[in-house]
Amino acid sequence: MAQRTVLVVLFDGVQSLDVTGPVEVFAGAEQHTPGTYRLSTASLDGAPVRTTSGLTVVPDGALADAPEPHTLLVPGGRGTRRPDPRLTDWLRRHGPRAERLVSVCTGAALLAGAGLLDGRRATTHWAYCDTLARNHPAVEVDPDPIYVRDGQVATSAGVTSGIDLALALVEEDLGRQAALTVARHLVVFLRRPGNQAQFSAQLAAQTARREPLREVQLGVPPTPLRQWGRITEHPGADLSVEALAARAALSPRHFARAFHTETGMTPGRYVDRVRLEHARRLLEDTGDGVEEISRASGYGTPEAMRRAFVRTLGTSPAEYRRRFRSAPAPTHT
Repeated sequence: MAQRTVLVVLFDGVQSLDVTGPVEVFAGAEQHTPGTYRLSTASLDGAPVRTTSGLTVVPDGALADAPEPHTLLVPGGRGTRRPDPRLTDWLRRHGPRAERLVSVCTGAALLAGAGLLDGRRATTHWAYCDTLARNHPAVEVDPDPIYVRDGQVATSAGVTSGIDLALALVEEDLGRQAALTVARHLVVFLRRPGNQAQFSAQLAAQTARREPLREVQLGVPPTPLRQWGRITEHPGADLSVEALAARAALSPRHFARAFHTETGMTPGRYVDRVRLEHARRLLEDTGDGVEEISRASGYGTPEAMRRAFVRTLGTSPAEYRRRFRSAPAPTHT
């Protein structure tokens, strides 16, 4: 098996975990299967760089002297906001030569600035997706997934998602067992599916400002009358627009419009996310059967839940449980 060179680009203001997370994954894979990865770091002039957390990182050398990479990894950090034009020019010239071009967090902004994401689907940290889309309209920015693969280009969301993406690349290169060994050593899941949402529905919705909508989303403790309307605690309840609108004392049309204005998503999409997250937690933390989980999560049938999992996560509930269950537990019959 040919050795793959992984070159990590360094610059002042880089996010330290964007660098060390993926590096630890590839280093662990090299320990598992010697001769598979050669790790190298480089800055523009070969000088040490200072990370956003204050750590100083000493690169192996200058970008001009760096080995031709198989995988070129560009981390993020505050230094991506006003990059050195020389770095942008280097990426523009050398990026297309790499067999895999990878960014972590706001490293996507450096790739986009070099024109390497034009016409491609990409992601970045959720807080900077709008900025990336606004500054680079030729890039199809998807704010939801933790990482996106588009041909030989892979972009990931905030910080720890770089570990998820690196594990996915190791699995692609060396197989599942190698990736699993590295994940266990790092005490992380083998990997989260790339199309898993960056954050929970509750955070994504950004708690509504208007009182009737807050009651519907999160509830107001602790009267029984209001408790039933808490979407997050009762995903198996009737969560149709009509039922939620009645709870908020609004017409269905007014409720749906106001909900979208306040949260940035439709009621249906919010309910879908909450139900998926609830089902995932039950699959991870309990031994409940799939039929029982589908009812408790509001899907009604195992088939409806399976379709939701495949559509959103790209995997079935059974496979999700196999990968991510926190501890073995017998399934109820």
